Amino acid sequence: MPSPGAPAPPRLSIEDSYLELLADTLDTLDLPARGQFLQRYFRVLAHLDLREPQCLQIWDDMLSRRRELSAHAQRPISLKTALMDVLVTGGFLRVPIILEYEELKRLQLNAVTDPLTDLYNRRLFNETFEKELNRARRYGQPLGLVILDLHRFKEVNDKHGHPRGDEVLRAAASTLKKSLRTSDSAFRIGGDEFALILPQTDAPQALALGRRVQAVFAEVLEPLELGVSVSMDHGVANFPQDADSTEQLIRIADERLYHVKHANHRKTGGASRPEPLTAGEEPSAAPPAPASPAPALQERTVPPPPISIETKRPPEKTETTIEAAASATSAAISADLAAPASRVFTVQRKAERVSMIGTNAYAVLGEQGARRARVLDLGFGGVAIEMDSSEDLPENLLAVLHVPILPPVRVNLRPVWKQQTNQGSFRVGCAFVS
Repeated sequence: MPSPGAPAPPRLSIEDSYLELLADTLDTLDLPARGQFLQRYFRVLAHLDLREPQCLQIWDDMLSRRRELSAHAQRPISLKTALMDVLVTGGFLRVPIILEYEELKRLQLNAVTDPLTDLYNRRLFNETFEKELNRARRYGQPLGLVILDLHRFKEVNDKHGHPRGDEVLRAAASTLKKSLRTSDSAFRIGGDEFALILPQTDAPQALALGRRVQAVFAEVLEPLELGVSVSMDHGVANFPQDADSTEQLIRIADERLYHVKHANHRKTGGASRPEPLTAGEEPSAAPPAPASPAPALQERTVPPPPISIETKRPPEKTETTIEAAASATSAAISADLAAPASRVFTVQRKAERVSMIGTNAYAVLGEQGARRARVLDLGFGGVAIEMDSSEDLPENLLAVLHVPILPPVRVNLRPVWKQQTNQGSFRVGCAFVS
């Protein structure tokens, strides 16, 4: 009887339990009966036609080998392992067909899977990235790479211990699985470092996914009540825009992640806690205080304030209105982010909106789907669309959003404000309605 507090012995699998029972039963049989049974057993199990004396010798060698292996490993070794060793070293098996096919598949999966997060490991990341890059070259398609890192993760381990840190890692893995398409792949390539391989994904789409992962991860962490603002920083590299080889793409994504991560370290070290930078934004050492507007912004004419559809007049500067007005500059910010030589001006907003400019994002409006509008940006609270002509939209508008990375989404929209652009089109801000 085991002593109190002693660890319970590991439970045997069905196959190991069967072999243990078989060994106990064979000990009670005389040699002729034991030899006849083992001859049939090896014929069925391993397709071996052996004489009875050979079968008896193999079985005795298996029991002896099990004792040797258990003494060497200082733990019990299964009869199946010992039998496999005897058959292979004795030249009876060229292929270990004693293993079940499902067990072989499980062993193969375990070899390329991280046990904590159930994501693929770095070994498979290297193989998959090379294959996807070759495919992208062959068919002339873009390929996105996103390297992600958990910001302030060490503080979680220091404050709450490693088991709580493991919960954060599993939450990060769950976020990545929920955010990807079936053609995408997620990997854990380090302690708190992850990677995404995104076939047929250009730079704006990869940036949009990275920002969406950040936002979803923040929501997933809320129930944990960590007391530490853990975030997921990311760096993006794209083929063929940034580089042509796996080593260069990984290096570029790592460098962009490095700049973003250290910029966020400087931000969180101060009294204020602004929203983190994302990949593609260039951090500045000090807040810019130019004497005159930047040339890139001087060229743009400031559009008139939006007119509320409900009140027919410009709304007051409430928090919601400021957020909506800030989203009107997302196209300018996205253009600055895309240009490597231009300076970036960030706009603080209550909820991050992802610019869809430069993509094929569009919305099909109405029950019959007769009208179509371009999607300019997208957030948790609503969407901004652009129409060629001024139309009176109903207070409750049914729409189907077609956005990169996401499947078509059916939503109800409530138009909140409308604004004419310099090109003569009309931009409409809509809120999501439950």
